[in-house]
Amino acid sequence: MTKVNREVVVSEALALLDEVGLDAVSTRRLAARLNVEQPSLYWHFRTKKDLLAAMAQAAMAPHATAPLPEPGDDWREWFLDNTRSFRRTLLLRRDGARLHAGSTPAGDLERLRHKMEFLVAAGVPERDARMAMLAASRFTVGCVLEEQADDGAPPPAGVPVVEHEQAFEAGLALVLTGLVHAAGVRD
Repeated sequence: MTKVNREVVVSEALALLDEVGLDAVSTRRLAARLNVEQPSLYWHFRTKKDLLAAMAQAAMAPHATAPLPEPGDDWREWFLDNTRSFRRTLLLRRDGARLHAGSTPAGDLERLRHKMEFLVAAGVPERDARMAMLAASRFTVGCVLEEQADDGAPPPAGVPVVEHEQAFEAGLALVLTGLVHAAGVRD
């Protein structure tokens, strides 16, 4: 039997996710991959839900380590870049959006607070900033869910082909336009 630690379990679980997809990830398969007995995984994670939460947090590391906004940054450009970074990170993993959906940003609260304070300091009312961040997040997860569910088969006759990135950018621009309008923020 191989002795493993929490980080190894999460890393191997993410590799398994990329190979087989979220529906096929199981503690049985993960234990076999790690060459350990299945109950030994419960030493590190009490439930599969706990393991999935740790996987979601680890999968978000590229976005969670992206530079935070600084005073003087254009808040609109930052908002777009931040949302694009979130999308790119979700797309790094097979079923990344499904893994992330419903997870709570436990380790990211200070970063979220910093982002909110940045928007408020730029003149965006706190409620509008909070709702815009939530709307952008949910919009992005939905876009990536659709993109990752796309099997690449041509659509039925008469149905236009969806260009995922183009659709995402168009929707993101609408979210930003709505935020600028609702917040009444001027240059």
